[in-house]
Amino acid sequence: MHSSADPLGAALVVAVDDVADAVHGVRREPAVVLVDGRSGAGKSTFADLLAERLAGAAIVRLDDVYPGWDGLRDGADTVRQGVLVPLRRGEPGSWPVWDWTTDRPSGQERRVAPAAVVIVEGSGVLTPASAELADVAVWLDAPRDARRVRALERDGETYRPHWERWERQEEAHLRDHHPDQLASHVFRLP
Repeated sequence: MHSSADPLGAALVVAVDDVADAVHGVRREPAVVLVDGRSGAGKSTFADLLAERLAGAAIVRLDDVYPGWDGLRDGADTVRQGVLVPLRRGEPGSWPVWDWTTDRPSGQERRVAPAAVVIVEGSGVLTPASAELADVAVWLDAPRDARRVRALERDGETYRPHWERWERQEEAHLRDHHPDQLASHVFRLP
C-alpha cells in the first residue's frame, strides 16, 4: 500500500486496480494490454505493478526495441509487426534488442510467448493500427516537469542531452495518433 506521502504510487495503485479489472473481463488469450505515455509518466512502474497483480503476465518493453534516440516510431512499428500481429495469430512474438551503450543492434532477439496476459509498454506504442490488436489500451499522463525529473532520476545524465529530441518524437506521436483518444483507460498522474 502506498501512503499519501507517495502520491504517484497511490495513483498508480488505483490505475492498476482499474486496468486489472478490465483485463479480467477479456475473454481471449493472450489478453493484450498496451501502456503508452510520455517519458517519465510511469509506464514501466505501472506495467510492473500490473504484471504483479496479474500473475504470469509477460512484459514487452519498447526501451529494448527502439533503434536509438530517433527511433520512437520505428520501435512502435517493430513491436506491432513482430509482437502484436503474431500474438493475435497465437504465435510467439519477437523483436531485435537495441544496445544503448554501443548505439546499434545488440545481435540478440527476445521472444514472448502467448501468455495469458501480455503487457506492452512504451512511448509510441498506442497507434490506430496497434489499438486494433489490443484488448486494453492505457494512456498515462503527468505534468512535464514531474515527468522530466522522474526520467532523469531513472536514466541519469545519459538521457539529459536527449530529452528534447525524444520529446519532439512524442509530440509527433501525439499529433499523428492521438493515443489518449485511442485509450480505453486514461490516467492523469502527479
